Amino acid sequence: MEGKEDWIDEGMECNLVMFKGNVIECVLPSPVTLEIVETEPNVKGNTAQGYTKPAKLSCGATINVPGFLEQGEMIRVDTEKKEYMERAN
Repeated sequence: MEGKEDWIDEGMECNLVMFKGNVIECVLPSPVTLEIVETEPNVKGNTAQGYTKPAKLSCGATINVPGFLEQGEMIRVDTEKKEYMERAN
């Protein structure tokens, strides 16, 4: 489960892989919808293509997101690649 603990969110359903009575892997759903709980504010005029900034998500993980996203927005994230995919509707 190393490296996956930051991606487990309350209420998330995960598949556990067991071997001889011990959990050896936690398979996370992908993609998942998470809220941005902390990020830098968007700087007016900073419209450079490809501009990214770090964002802390509701599950505790931090990823890079496009600069136009704001705190409180819901986004879809690929938990396998640990990457932003798109805004959630």
